[in-house]
Amino acid sequence: MVVDDEEDFLKIIKLNLEKINKYEIRTVKNTKETLSCVHRFKPDVILLDILMPKIGGIEVCQMLNNDPVGRRIPIIILSALDKDADKLRAYRAGVVDYLVKPVEKEEIVAAIEKALEFRK
Repeated sequence: MVVDDEEDFLKIIKLNLEKINKYEIRTVKNTKETLSCVHRFKPDVILLDILMPKIGGIEVCQMLNNDPVGRRIPIIILSALDKDADKLRAYRAGVVDYLVKPVEKEEIVAAIEKALEFRK
């Protein structure tokens, strides 16, 4: 599942990851919908942006950590924020990886595979 408020980014990442024929991708544009989508879809991994309107990515991490379904799902941050303080905040919120946009498809795939191993 990919959570990002940039519709073009969601379309591109969905297209690129589905081309691999290894993943089923759900996209979420509004962070308010994240928990309900997690409960419906039960994703193996969540790719999440930090800078989102109203509810930011760190807050979404905290919501997921307090949810019985959400707490079992590894979270990978995909963000334009590249400061160590932002990364540290994300890791403290429980993310398993942090990738800085723009990011190559191969980097994302490697992070997903690592997160899936982490989940086991």
